[in-house]
Amino acid sequence: MDRLIGVLGGTFDPPHLGHMILADEGRAALGIERILWVVTADPPHRPTRPIAPIADRLQMVQAAIAADSSFELSLADVERVGPHYTVGTLAWLSERIPGARFAYLMGSDSLQDLPLWHTPQRFVEACSILGVMRRPGAALDLTALEDKLPGIGAKLVFFEAPLVGISAQDIRRRVRSGAPFRYLVHPGVAEIIQSSGLYR
Repeated sequence: MDRLIGVLGGTFDPPHLGHMILADEGRAALGIERILWVVTADPPHRPTRPIAPIADRLQMVQAAIAADSSFELSLADVERVGPHYTVGTLAWLSERIPGARFAYLMGSDSLQDLPLWHTPQRFVEACSILGVMRRPGAALDLTALEDKLPGIGAKLVFFEAPLVGISAQDIRRRVRSGAPFRYLVHPGVAEIIQSSGLYR
């Protein structure tokens, strides 16, 4: 039987409990063997704000996932030459994990924006499953999505997850303002943020 490998990509600036819940719920719901956390070194659509150094973000992700044997840090978007579009990430992984099928994990907000991604049709074709964490109240027009990306409906698998109002943006704001943040992230991540002086 083909191995089903989960892929969770992002800047993880910083990784937080919301990311971990999405990964764990997706793993359980889809029967995923392991999940690769792909840290984007240099996002193609780079935000206007500064991004924490890649070494710090890799260290934070490693601290967050170290205790879970089904989670693995991937250097797919660090070792390969940019720009780091997701379709290229999946191609890179396919070459290195022969015979694997890939389940890309995302939130329903990302699914809504998928037609705006780089070569989104090729991305959909490269995935065996698009695992989407359904957010309460999220309005998704799946008919319109299928019209823009034919075949996507057959790849979609929705799963539920506890709703947590945590965002990396809010954590960075809290760190800057001196507000509490340590219980929104793994203890190891909180220690790195404090010791490295990130987001000050």
